[in-house]
Amino acid sequence: MPNWLLPENIADVLPSEARKIEELRRLMLDNFRLYGYELVMPPLLEYLESLLTGAGEDTDLRTFKLVDQLSGRMLGLRPDMTTQVARIDAHLLNRASVTRLCYAGSVLHTRPSGLHATREPLQIGCEMYGHAGLEADAEIQELALASLSLAGFNEVRLDLTHVGVLRALLENCPAAKKDEAKLYLALRAKDVPDLQVLTKDYAPLVRDALLALPNLYGDIDVLAKAREVLPELPGIAKALAELAALAASAIGRAQVAIDLADLRGYQYESGAMFALYVPGLPNAVARGGRYDHVGEAFGRARPATGFSLDLRELARLLPTAERKHSIRAPWGNAPELKEKIAELRKSGEVVIQSMPGHSHELDEFECDRALVLEENGSNWILKNLG
Repeated sequence: MPNWLLPENIADVLPSEARKIEELRRLMLDNFRLYGYELVMPPLLEYLESLLTGAGEDTDLRTFKLVDQLSGRMLGLRPDMTTQVARIDAHLLNRASVTRLCYAGSVLHTRPSGLHATREPLQIGCEMYGHAGLEADAEIQELALASLSLAGFNEVRLDLTHVGVLRALLENCPAAKKDEAKLYLALRAKDVPDLQVLTKDYAPLVRDALLALPNLYGDIDVLAKAREVLPELPGIAKALAELAALAASAIGRAQVAIDLADLRGYQYESGAMFALYVPGLPNAVARGGRYDHVGEAFGRARPATGFSLDLRELARLLPTAERKHSIRAPWGNAPELKEKIAELRKSGEVVIQSMPGHSHELDEFECDRALVLEENGSNWILKNLG
């Protein structure tokens, strides 16, 4: 095997693709800042017990683990940055007021999340801590939609769901509560035969509601149907009202869909959840939601909501970036030449000096002008190249 091969689902990012990713990163982080989000940079690895605090079993399975040569303790390479940012809010910043944080960085997965997915996503996202009201969820949802708009995606589908529906049902049936993990898997797969077997001994009210959930998906009218077929429990009423408000805030910006059985992240989230889809990608390009209980694992309960997406996956859907017009200049130490090149670069021009004896092979730049010395040898001027 050649020694330059990379592991499966790990790849280098070449110039034109790297440029797209970096431009997206800058656009999104700058937009987060306009909303008041402060940038943080968590470390790539942490002690394993800290990294997995408040995370579900799936996060443990996705985490690369290694032994620290200094302490002998187990370390983990982060598979997700959300819990790291929650730790920063809880212990390092320790603010009493609302805190808005954003981040961007590579994460590593032991297995790819999809058939062609990378195991090294470039995760970018933002989190809001300290406000339990729906206003925080609405702002996060707005930021997620704005991020896709900045990337040039106008056809976006917003899928909404809420963990409060299932949890309200489980609270009213001890037998169902014992089967929580199995019910979660069956609902996520919309496996009605399995649900029928699991729920055969449940209270009729709860059983009927659980069997109805896989069919409660579609446009915003699903919420009216849910009010008809689901029991009148306070937790369910609150969840449906929140979904209605979030759906209304997105009308005109995205096609809105409701799926009350889509419970991905159920073990981690605590309220409304959303996923964003764009043409050309079968999986969600961004996910977000409320996760109030994670702060408790760090010893400080704080309301929390946020979203994240993979910049590498998003950039792959975009057209190849146009080559940037640039200026070719000769190599030399003449003060007049250096001064002219510095002046052009200061004005924002890309000036590429030719190395003696080499031709140009550039993916990103198109030299459409050249810096040449006038015939009288007194001034350096720009000349258009045919």
